[in-house]
Amino acid sequence: MEGASNGGMLYHEVQESKLCAVHCVNTVLQGPFFSEFDLAALASDLDTKERQMMLEGTAAAGDFLSEESHNVSLGGDFSIQVLQKALEVWDLQVIPLDCPVAEPAQIDPELENAFICHLHDHWFCIRKVNGEWYNFDSLYAAPQHFSKFYLSAYLDSLKGSGWSIFLVRGNFPKECPISSSEASNRYGQWLSPEDAERITKSCNLTETQRNDIDQLPPEPVFSLDGTDVQFSDIEDEDLKAAIAASLMDSSPATASVEASTSKTENKDSQEKTA
Repeated sequence: MEGASNGGMLYHEVQESKLCAVHCVNTVLQGPFFSEFDLAALASDLDTKERQMMLEGTAAAGDFLSEESHNVSLGGDFSIQVLQKALEVWDLQVIPLDCPVAEPAQIDPELENAFICHLHDHWFCIRKVNGEWYNFDSLYAAPQHFSKFYLSAYLDSLKGSGWSIFLVRGNFPKECPISSSEASNRYGQWLSPEDAERITKSCNLTETQRNDIDQLPPEPVFSLDGTDVQFSDIEDEDLKAAIAASLMDSSPATASVEASTSKTENKDSQEKTA
């Protein structure tokens, strides 16, 4: 029986600047095969060929003759043509999911090996590794495991939200030299499935706790002598006790505050008289 690729490890890249296209290509290939400079070179080559074709053709060249690149934006977002060229180096095809040839993938996506997703300026890859599906979105700290059922539902959700989805087919690289010095970069990491699950759960727990804190009701504000103050800023213990009691009662808090203020003033007056 054939062993797991890359020793069962998952290759994931965490978002660096606006290099999501680089991260996407590398997670499709499951290794740090391309840098931003490699994709920029491909974009430049595509721009040159496109301008040449427009010059040789009879159609109006339009803004294709400008110096502005049509395959990489100033913000660093690469076109699908650049990703296609990069993956063609590894004999992989990138096919729009809504094409007739990709119809089987629309019906049974779990039988495929990889999908590329794009919306606005963000690219990410959904990839099957060693028989299991993962979302390798670089905005996540680790790849997120998908069940086969959830894969189909997730792709449908993306389509409904306006995402462009591309199917990747071909002979995917089987191994990447993990131990090689060339096989690492500042944003890539190798994770076991167990480590990926642990990191994902930790991030989800942190996010849940953050949401719980965000949903806490604001601290009560009371008016004292025409000035709004928060409960934590009140130093008089008798006044705090009166306010706390008023919160458990059906009467308005302001009434309790006024009563407590009066009580405090009477107490001070008695002490002075004594």
